[in-house]
Amino acid sequence: MKEQLNGIKIKAEQELAAVAGLKELEDLRVNYLGKKGELTSVLRGMGGLSAEERPIIGQLANEVRNLLEASIEQAKTELINKEREARLKAEVIDVTMPGKIQGMGRRHPLSMVLNQIKDVFIGLGYEIAEGPDVELDYYNFEALNIPKDHPARDVQDTFYIKDNILLRTQTSPVQIRVMENKKPPIKIICPGRVYRSDAVDATHSPIFHQVEGLVIDRGVTMGDLVGTLQLFAKSIFGEDTKIRLRPHHFPFTEPSAEVDISCWTCGGKGCRVCKNEGWIEILGAGMVHPKVLEACGIDSEVYSGFAFGLGVERVTMGKFYIDDLRLLFENDLRFLKQF
Repeated sequence: MKEQLNGIKIKAEQELAAVAGLKELEDLRVNYLGKKGELTSVLRGMGGLSAEERPIIGQLANEVRNLLEASIEQAKTELINKEREARLKAEVIDVTMPGKIQGMGRRHPLSMVLNQIKDVFIGLGYEIAEGPDVELDYYNFEALNIPKDHPARDVQDTFYIKDNILLRTQTSPVQIRVMENKKPPIKIICPGRVYRSDAVDATHSPIFHQVEGLVIDRGVTMGDLVGTLQLFAKSIFGEDTKIRLRPHHFPFTEPSAEVDISCWTCGGKGCRVCKNEGWIEILGAGMVHPKVLEACGIDSEVYSGFAFGLGVERVTMGKFYIDDLRLLFENDLRFLKQF
């Protein structure tokens, strides 16, 4: 029986060395250590041994079993590591497509909508402008005609790093930086992340994305703004989409307006999505305030302009009928695979 056990050990080690996959490894384990395996069959024959032989053979059998179990476990670990390394080598990160879900050929819905928005305005001759996420109080508030006692300056709304340094609450500071360094005509959009001290829920997040637009030139009117927004709404939500402007107040534009679009679900008839109003607020807009132009060194008697700002998450939720903002940030593949 010693010869049988030694033979099983040698044979198993030889076969183990030739195993190429986890399925073969599991088959080998069953063949030798399973209920009907070779080692088990030998142990069942120990009943015919003498009292002196039984403990010796039992000890040897246990040593063979332990050795095989350890060898199989080591081989399993090595095979898993090899498969992982091969899979990682096969995966290529496409740095030109940051929104692409690796291995699925899809994009994140935020990236899809942001690219659509960019395409609309680039097609209209706009340039893309960018600026820092960490901003000076001057650019985020003062240059936008927001006085010191304005509620937006309260620490409950804004992440302050120091008294005059903060995380930008809008991408409007980019507009100020462009107006300071470029003479009209100016025609830009400013996409990027913004930060506000909001609690996370189905409609709020402390980090979200905006796209703001700015046009400065001679003779720019409110009619140019309305035409631009109408074209934007039709391009993103469909040809039948209508817009509605309601009077509002923003310190950096005068006159100012909240802009609604006809409900993307009912087409303006009234439904649960639009709270039976037929309209959904989508962005804010207005004519650039003369004080903002003058603060940037632009003669408000010669030039005029309009500005607008929209939340990318809000557009995305409407376009894809998403009812919880958190889904856009949780990276749950069950959700992302739908796109």
